[in-house]
Order: sequence, then structure tokens, then C-alpha cells
Amino acid sequence: MNDNISIKEYGEIKIIDRKRITLTGVRKLISFNNKEFVIDSKLGLIVLKGDDLELLKLDTSDGNLAIKGRIDSLSYMDETKKEISFISRLFK
Repeated sequence: MNDNISIKEYGEIKIIDRKRITLTGVRKLISFNNKEFVIDSKLGLIVLKGDDLELLKLDTSDGNLAIKGRIDSLSYMDETKKEISFISRLFK
């Protein structure tokens, strides 16, 4: 059994001083504004929340994403929560 995990196959998240984040394994950026980024990654949907968030780099061919700003939270969402969240946003 091989316990080594390739970053290209999965992904890596690196947060520096809650001011900058880099992610690998990104498939696409679903939506973003200065308070929230919704990211489709190889390991599932990621929701990043903060303040003054700004896109620095997006390279979907390599799966790399870089964001700066104040990072408050990062969470993985399952598919059912994604659908509920999208529908609830439509009717706010």
C-alpha cells in the first residue's frame, strides 16, 4: 500500500498569517466577492469567508488559486448543502 499522496491528485491549502491563502487542486471558482469565495476543488466544495478578499491568481489548468485579505473561515460543504445554499441565496 502506498501512503504517499500526490498534491496534483488531491490538493493543498496554505494560510499565511490569516492574510493570504493558496490552494491547489482547484477545478473552478464558482463565485466570489470581497467577503466570500466559493471554490470547486478535487476534494469538494470549499467556502472561504473573510473581509477585503481579493483574487491574486487563478490557474485552473494547474489547479492553483491565491487570495489575499482577512481570512475568517474555511469550510468544506457537501453537495446537498451546496444546493440548499444556492436556492436560499436566490430567495433572500
